[in-house]
Amino acid sequence: MIEIKNITKKFQKLDENKKKVTFLADNDISFKVKEGEIVGLLGPNGAGKTTLLRIIAGIMTPNEGEVSIDGMNYKNNDLEIKKIIAFLSGNTKLYKELSPNELMEMCGNYYKVEKSVLDKRIKDIIKRFSMEKFQNQRIENLSTGQTQRVGIARCLVHNPKYYIFDEATSGLDIISSKVILDFIKEEKKNGKGVIYSTHYMEEAENICDRVVLVNKGEIIATGTPAEILKKTKTSNLRDAFFSLIGGVSNE
Repeated sequence: MIEIKNITKKFQKLDENKKKVTFLADNDISFKVKEGEIVGLLGPNGAGKTTLLRIIAGIMTPNEGEVSIDGMNYKNNDLEIKKIIAFLSGNTKLYKELSPNELMEMCGNYYKVEKSVLDKRIKDIIKRFSMEKFQNQRIENLSTGQTQRVGIARCLVHNPKYYIFDEATSGLDIISSKVILDFIKEEKKNGKGVIYSTHYMEEAENICDRVVLVNKGEIIATGTPAEILKKTKTSNLRDAFFSLIGGVSNE
């Protein structure tokens, strides 16, 4: 289980008078993600989703609070945790000079996956994502959708227990998006836990067991999509979000 416990992250910025002011990217955020569950982290750009996911993935450190993954924390178990999680964002940078095959082999070696296991896993991944035609091409020559498939592929080579996806379908066409969403649903059936961040509310309604709605760094609602729709007396999560924040902001 992933447990996010009272996470707060502060940053400083310059105000209109060029004075340093402190703002909260995330403020006292708490929720849990179980194995075999897809939890959506939903909200507009600037809501604090990416900062939170980077904290969950161990890339950033919170000012307050703690992330616990299978009872372990990053302070004492950093390497152990990173062996069982995979993090992918819509703008994840890949080694453009490598081919998908070479990248997966490199990642597998990094996680010390046994060669015979790694070779079979790479073959299975290539077939799973229909990568046969471009598996040996340089990544810099691939389309956006192909590159995103490679990004997911490199997350699979160490067979993680938990996935953390940050806007994974942003900017993709409908076919490439479907490949990713189908993969997420399949991994749920395999007992994997998934945190799925998006501002596409319709996607979340389609795949998430529970959702966490955030705005301006704070949780404004949690529950199943059906529970939130019932609470807000709306027919979709987009309308539910606007209902919870009191309409469209001018900010």
